[in-house]
Order: sequence, then C-alpha cells, then structure tokens
Amino acid sequence: MKYAVIDLETTGGSVAQGGRIIEIAIIVLEDGVEIDRFESFVNPEMNIPPFIQNLTGIKNGMVKNAPKFFEIAKKVVEITKDCLFVAHNADFDYNFVKDEFKSLGYKYRRNSVCTVELSRVLLPGKKSYSLGKLCDEIGIPHNSRHRAIGDTEATAKLFQLLLQQQKADEVIEEMTDYDVYSSKKHYQLSKDKIDNLPDETGVYYLYNAEEELIYIGKSKNIRKRILQHLSNKSTPRAIRMAEMVRDVKTTLTGSELIALLLESDEIKKHLPRFNRAQRRAKTFFGIYQSYDDNGYVNFSIAPLSEGDHPVTTTFSRKEAEKILDRMVDKNNLCQKLSGIDHSDKACFRYHLKNCNGACVGEETPEDYNKRALQASMRFSYGVPNMFLIDKGREEDERAVVQIAKGIYRGFGYIKMNENYSPKELEKVITPYDDNADVNKIIRGILRKKKGIERKVFY
Repeated sequence: MKYAVIDLETTGGSVAQGGRIIEIAIIVLEDGVEIDRFESFVNPEMNIPPFIQNLTGIKNGMVKNAPKFFEIAKKVVEITKDCLFVAHNADFDYNFVKDEFKSLGYKYRRNSVCTVELSRVLLPGKKSYSLGKLCDEIGIPHNSRHRAIGDTEATAKLFQLLLQQQKADEVIEEMTDYDVYSSKKHYQLSKDKIDNLPDETGVYYLYNAEEELIYIGKSKNIRKRILQHLSNKSTPRAIRMAEMVRDVKTTLTGSELIALLLESDEIKKHLPRFNRAQRRAKTFFGIYQSYDDNGYVNFSIAPLSEGDHPVTTTFSRKEAEKILDRMVDKNNLCQKLSGIDHSDKACFRYHLKNCNGACVGEETPEDYNKRALQASMRFSYGVPNMFLIDKGREEDERAVVQIAKGIYRGFGYIKMNENYSPKELEKVITPYDDNADVNKIIRGILRKKKGIERKVFY
C-alpha cells in the first residue's frame, strides 16, 4: 500500500474564501518506507497576510518567483497517484488541494485519512493530539514547525509509528474517507453513477431496489457524503441502509441554509424509513407575546394554530416552559407577566428581589417592556421582517429566504444584484411551512459568523 503524506502552508481560510497554497510538501511511503518526496514554494498570486508570515516565516519575497499551482499540478497528480492521502487534519489539506485543482477545471480525487483521528484510536490517552504536542510527548523529532516539509516529515514519522500499532490496517481502512469509487466498497451503485454525482451543496435522496425512498440527507459535498453512506459499517442500522441503496437522486441548493431547510421539509413530506429522528410532521406549541390592559408585555404558551405568529415554536409545552424560564431568568422578567406564576399578588421572583415589581405596578411598562422585547427578539429571528441572502447554485445567482412577522415563509432564487428590493425578493419565494425544526435551523445559521452572505430588512 502506498501513502502520500502531505502538508500545506496557505494564506489562510479556504480556496472558496480566497485562500491559496504558498508551500507544499509530499512524502510517499510504501509499506512504511519512504520512496519519494516533493516540496516546493507556491506563488499564491496574492500577498501573504502578516499573521501567516509571522506564523510560518514565509515572506512575500520567498514565493515571488516560485511556480504557480498550475505549474506543479501535474507533479502533484503523478506523485500521489494510487496513494492514500494522509495528513494531520486531513480535511483541511485534502479539500484545499482538491479546490485548487477544481479552479483549474480538474477533478482531483484521492481517498484520505487523518492522523489526528488515527492517533486518538491507536495512541489513546495522550494529552494533546495537535501535531507539535503529540510529537513532543511520544518523542518524534519535529523541526521547522509550521513549514510544509517540517510538518510533513513529522507527520510521516507519526504515521510510520501508527502503522506499527496493533490492528492498524483494520483501523486505517475503517477510518478512510473515500472519494474514489471502489467496486468492493460501493457495489450498490455503478461507477458512472457515482462519478457523475456533484461535489456540491444540496439534498440527496436514496432509493432501494423497489424504488422506495429510504433516506433523505443534505451535504456540502453530495458525492463524498454518499460514498460515506455506502461504505458505512459503524452501526447495524447504517449497514442495513447501505446494503439497500440502489439509486440516488440529487437537488443542488448552493446554500447550506437552503439545503437544511429543504431536507427538513422533504423528510416531513416523504417520511423515509431511515429518517426516524427527523420525521415529526408539525409543531405543537408556540410562545406568544401580547400586551395586557396596563400596557405590559405578557408571554404565554399555547398550541400552535394556522396563521399564528409566535415568538418561537416548540414540539411540546414542556420545551416551551423551559425556554420561557430561561427567558425570565436571563432578562430579569416577571413570572406573573410571563404566565409562570398565577398568584393574584406579587410573583415569587419579586419576593426574592429578582423582579423589579412590574407585577404590582412598581416598574413602569416602558422600562419593563424594553427588556421583555429584547428577550423576545433573542428567542425569535432577531427582527420580524427580513430576507436572508446566500450563495446560489451558480455564480450569478443568489438564494433568498424570507422571514415575515417572525415566521419563516419559504425560499427561492434570484439573479445576483447589489440592490434588491423587498418586492423583487418576495416574488421568487416558494412557500414552505414554518415549524420548530425550521426555527432552530435558521436561528442556528444566524448565530454563525459566516452562516449567510447578507440580510435585507424591510
């Protein structure tokens, strides 16, 4: 068996975020012995950020006259041919190399394995599995840290040690991330069908021999995820599903948010047998906001009805009560005005001096409502009306998700434009149902720093 141990130094991030390779090193092992190596600076055709210069010691002048990636691409293909791609944090290195080739119009595919994951299994109990600290602990020399050849030499020595461990071959096979068709691993589908699967974001549908839809999933790389399904032996359920697969269909979404939303809706619509955990078809309860006769914001829990506009949605009254309890505690709200304390007098929190007295008129509606409305926003989408704009299926397209009156309305696609009007955006929206799953998906994406491209408020 041949292994290509690889490390990169990059300008940061990913190719999709504008990152580029500035140094690459490859050591080829066969039966655990080094048989070849390659190392080179790479001209990234951009300035190296100061942080990366300080971390790696690689300055702009050092790569100025280095070959560009397309000039060493053929060598990378040839030296890694028929090899398992090995790296410490392999997802980063493999995807970076793969994306560099994609920008050249070439599909670079290798099976890969991560020495971080292998080390956790074959060398358990270590203080840290970062390359530097792990090498220090087990006595592997690690010179020229944060330089491609230094890190590659250390990773190669680590991998040689891992190969000597008991059941190493079995563990490596189990933990290999397949990106190359194998008639042994992927016998359920033809090579042509797998090779034609997209390496893009979207939703996929798995069918059995009777053309029954048995599973719906989403992935940022559909092809890679399906190969994982077909070779998954981790649980009896995974094995049963893999053995049943005979066909696959896909829908590209471009946006990860759209993929999540479409997957959730499709599962509820089709109820595939292997999507049991996500098959709940509707939401049962909502937390509602209103004003009482004295002008105070009140909260209450009630069954969700068609046309309702709750602050947030949940699957059960118990879950809604937990959310409301947290809202009260974190925002110093009144239990009585939140529907938790039903006494005729001051609420229990008032006696503990955790309520400012809105329940007995000691705090003005203006002061109390300021906190109550802020709390309401935190548990909803942040604003009542907005469009979320994200990348589309093509370069000149953008995905659009609509929130109106705090409710998810659906999604669609529009040609790229810098100045979208709400009317233009609303025209492309295909209606979809709001529910607790959707609520959690959107709030989860909004919490991410790079979850979507932009927001349009209206």
